[in-house]
Amino acid sequence: MTYQIAIIGATGAVGKEILRLLEERNFPMSSLRCFASPRSVGKKIPFREREITLEILGSGSFKEINIAFFCAGRKISAEFAPIAVQEGALVIDSSSCFRGYPQVPLIIPEINPEALDHHQGIIASPNCVTTIMLMALAPLHRRCPIKRIVAATYQAASGAGQAAMEELEMETLAHLENRPFERTVMPHPYAFNLFTHNSPLTDSGYVEEEIKMLDETRKILNDPNIQVTATCVRVPVLRAHSEALNVEFSAPFSKEEAYEILKTAPGLTLLEDRSKNRFPMPIDASGKDPVYCGRIREDKTQPNTLELWVVGDQLLKGAALNAIQIAELCIHKNKMEIHANA
Repeated sequence: MTYQIAIIGATGAVGKEILRLLEERNFPMSSLRCFASPRSVGKKIPFREREITLEILGSGSFKEINIAFFCAGRKISAEFAPIAVQEGALVIDSSSCFRGYPQVPLIIPEINPEALDHHQGIIASPNCVTTIMLMALAPLHRRCPIKRIVAATYQAASGAGQAAMEELEMETLAHLENRPFERTVMPHPYAFNLFTHNSPLTDSGYVEEEIKMLDETRKILNDPNIQVTATCVRVPVLRAHSEALNVEFSAPFSKEEAYEILKTAPGLTLLEDRSKNRFPMPIDASGKDPVYCGRIREDKTQPNTLELWVVGDQLLKGAALNAIQIAELCIHKNKMEIHANA
């Protein structure tokens, strides 16, 4: 069986990766429609040795669509995803719009595929840093429940979209040439600099990105007792996020056992050469499907606690690849039916 597919946000960084993955993975599809902002309407993008004309969303856009990949941001998802469901499409949303809704499953296919069973037409893909973190921690949590996670993230420009990546390149060149540069995407100097994640700062003192890591971790692992505190930082890397994780378990957990579990964890690759002090870097993960993990060690100051270093491509497993895998899982599990209007 083949499916009629739509991509909403096809010209953005995540949309481009979804396009590439549909072709690369030979996704079972009979047609493809691509939607973008009004300024892109009528332009063409290549796909499978042909060209797809970009369209603008409107009434009836989803009437013949089986699966709609939303990657155009929260506002677009909020407005059009319910319409897509009403018109018969299964929505896989990469924005933050529906992640907190109790009736919307928040899915990482390697971790909680069973949560798909009662979807109501919208399935959410998690925040990129949550996905990358849990690819390493979920297999350990299944062995021994996690009590608390202290995370520090080092997040690439790709998390802020294609425009942020382009701005970082231009600003870096201007810096090297000693030219003034007027940025329009990031709030602070980005080339050769870093700053607290640029999501809104809440009254709690945490930015929204940090709060998402707590809420989404609890939902995906179906464990409301896990504690997560994070410090999220934007670093001048084009793509691939890095994370330093301090993880307290409910019982003793040796690093040897952790390595043994993680070496067979799906979607995860151990990468390190201790003789050279060599562990995963963004350049290792950029453009690659797996999440990379290494430098696992026991915290000498806290019982039952391990330290891990994790790196993953924000545009792939952190977004586009996870969305495609959700669609593949729905097909495999025969979960294309919409049980109720979302």
